[in-house]
Amino acid sequence: MSEKKRLIVAGYGRHGKDTFCEMLREIANYTFTTSSFVASQIVFDEIGGAYGYKNAPDCWEDRANHRAEWYEIITKYNTPDKSRLGRRIFEGFPVYCGIRNFDEFNALKERGLFDLSVWIDASLRMPPEAGSSMTVRREDCDIVVDNNGGLEELERRARYFCREHLS
Repeated sequence: MSEKKRLIVAGYGRHGKDTFCEMLREIANYTFTTSSFVASQIVFDEIGGAYGYKNAPDCWEDRANHRAEWYEIITKYNTPDKSRLGRRIFEGFPVYCGIRNFDEFNALKERGLFDLSVWIDASLRMPPEAGSSMTVRREDCDIVVDNNGGLEELERRARYFCREHLS
């Protein structure tokens, strides 16, 4: 059996990245983790006291309310090595879900640390994310998966993606 392709799945907050990755796991046995989950301890150490979190999982659960702060803390963690978090993720998983910093994305790309990047787009039903917490753009990615329909349509697109790109 050949080695699994390494993927980056990007897109704005709440556009369906995790859902798409869960479908890849079910359809093609591609495990994933998110930048936020891996970074939750790092972020907790920085802001946990300010928001009264008891632990890193509490901090992670509230991440949507502090996206710009998370972005800044992860950027700081990845300085000066912009590929630091991505390398850590790819050590254990073939899919990195949720990269948000273009410089980090580009560092991983320049080092050949992933094979394919996928943008999940739900722009017809969800707003874009502010530039203060997201600098990767749709046009930076190799493939765009439309997620403007329902779950069944996204699953159909995920199955097609697996046939075309993971086989």
